[in-house]
Amino acid sequence: MTKQLSLDYIVRASTLSNTKAPLLIMLHGYGSDENDLFSFASELPEELCIVSAKAPYSLQPYGNAWYAINFDADKGKWNDNEQAIQSRDLIANFIDEVCNEYEVDPTNVSLLGFSQGTILSYAVALSYPQKIKNVIALSGYISSEIIKNNLDSKTYSNLDFYCSHGSVDQVIPVEWARKTPQILESLNIKHQYNEFPVGHGVAPQNFHELKEWLENRI
Repeated sequence: MTKQLSLDYIVRASTLSNTKAPLLIMLHGYGSDENDLFSFASELPEELCIVSAKAPYSLQPYGNAWYAINFDADKGKWNDNEQAIQSRDLIANFIDEVCNEYEVDPTNVSLLGFSQGTILSYAVALSYPQKIKNVIALSGYISSEIIKNNLDSKTYSNLDFYCSHGSVDQVIPVEWARKTPQILESLNIKHQYNEFPVGHGVAPQNFHELKEWLENRI
């Protein structure tokens, strides 16, 4: 039974017993829930403590979101940035809660996000870089509107990003994701960016690559 924290979640314990485990927090996409990315858990390194969080806003008829999207807005999709910022800070606080409740290493925290979860992963890591070590950013993009100001005043030397996108993504245009390397380079942040010939999803080759990337960094 999971302990009550500010976000609902499911957890897979680390196999490590004599030392604090590296922590991986999963952030699902719009309309999904904590079970989605957790399906990756059995394929990821056993030493990881894996926590898959559930976004706070319920959708009808099912699923959850980190913030509202108005798909009928005149200029394409309209994001509720106020909700997104609240979720950014909620996740940042949740990371601290998990580190206090479980035998995990607060200096070895990775985020794995998909779509809206990736947008939030970027926002958390770039707003609170001291909390994060690695970010796996799948099928998302950097939204500058939900990142804390004064990017230039922060130190990002500890951060490392794995970013991927489908070249025929029909939900989030690949052009948005292609801006990511330039932004990360401008901040001198270590990163890897790759595209795969798929839509809004994770190809088997993509998963194999992100798994190897993570194994080399934990």
